Amino acid sequence: MGKTTVESTKYPGVYKDSRGNYFYQAYLGKDPITGKKITKKSRRSRNGKPFKSALSANIELSKIKVQYLEQSGKANYRLTLKTFMDEIFIPKYKADVLQSTFESHKKAFERIVDSLGDKKLSEITVLDCEKYRTWLLNNYSTSYANLNYVAFRQVLDFAVRMDFINQNVAKKTKAIPKGRALQSFWTKEEFESVISQCCIDIFEQHMNFMLLWLYFMTGMRVGEGQALRWSDVDFTKRIVRIYHNIDYKNKSNYKINDYTKTSSGMRTISIDRTTVKYLKRWKKAQHELIKSEFILSYDGEPIPRSTIQRIISRYSKLANVHPIQGKGLRHSHASYLINELNADVLTVSRRLGHSSPDITLKYYAHMWNRNDSVLADRMEGSINFKPNNENRIEFNGNQHIKKQLN
Repeated sequence: MGKTTVESTKYPGVYKDSRGNYFYQAYLGKDPITGKKITKKSRRSRNGKPFKSALSANIELSKIKVQYLEQSGKANYRLTLKTFMDEIFIPKYKADVLQSTFESHKKAFERIVDSLGDKKLSEITVLDCEKYRTWLLNNYSTSYANLNYVAFRQVLDFAVRMDFINQNVAKKTKAIPKGRALQSFWTKEEFESVISQCCIDIFEQHMNFMLLWLYFMTGMRVGEGQALRWSDVDFTKRIVRIYHNIDYKNKSNYKINDYTKTSSGMRTISIDRTTVKYLKRWKKAQHELIKSEFILSYDGEPIPRSTIQRIISRYSKLANVHPIQGKGLRHSHASYLINELNADVLTVSRRLGHSSPDITLKYYAHMWNRNDSVLADRMEGSINFKPNNENRIEFNGNQHIKKQLN
């Protein structure tokens, strides 16, 4: 028999062997008397059932770690919120989401630890939650306070699922409304004004033009565009395959993921002949100076998100058009499809990579309002009738009206 190989999973201490079986093996510390290392390894849960997934093995391992801490002789040890987050929740959350998603929520988790970290997990009260909620509202915008409080509830929900506490007391407090403002975007006319500022005879500006054009005409997420490679484009079929995302820290530290933000984000987008022409022209210009597999690159490496924002700000200022965020180009694409091309919700949803049309309507329903005027125009004169010249009803209604008629 061949030697069994083992591969790591995204959960620290959890592994998968060549037969597809999951197990955990972790170092817990040293025996205070003998000084020997204490490790735990198992292929089954405490119920004696084999682990069906890396997640189930990780949950069991997390419980083992906490149990060890409680029984290891450390005086007065009781699980605090900080310990739960550092040892259990954050490693699990980091393994479950994209690096960019984790980074965007990292501050919210740090804020929870700073405010309530010393509290025993089992002793957090509704009053503690209410005070934290009030503090968030007094110090941040409603939408940002909402993000932080949702994260707090998420932490306690996970603690309930892992049987560390019986209920999520934060849910006894009132949720903070999102207060989401409408995302800023460019109209077709504003976009035309912005790209008119680019001088494509200059290499860097040629790349800037291609960046603005491609995001506006495809509706890609920022990370999807950063990860887009020439091999993802089929000029003959006029399609772009969006199968990748990026975890980007700097020019020498980034990772191209073989997945997008959501499973429904894995999609193929049709592009028009003009976009194909511009892409071919940019590919020729790019490859004359550098060798790069990435479309949006002027030095061979993926373009940083911060550079994308600088490009948007620079050309919008030249065009005297209000600046938008990088994701604003995605919203601009949605506006272009709806307001200029009268696209239906299903087409827009598929093109943007939403999991369902409901998600599309949640963010863009207001953009379809103008189509109501088309219906109003069609209504005009469509109802045909001729009023009756004779009174055929004896009036027995409101006496005040009857007196006025007499």
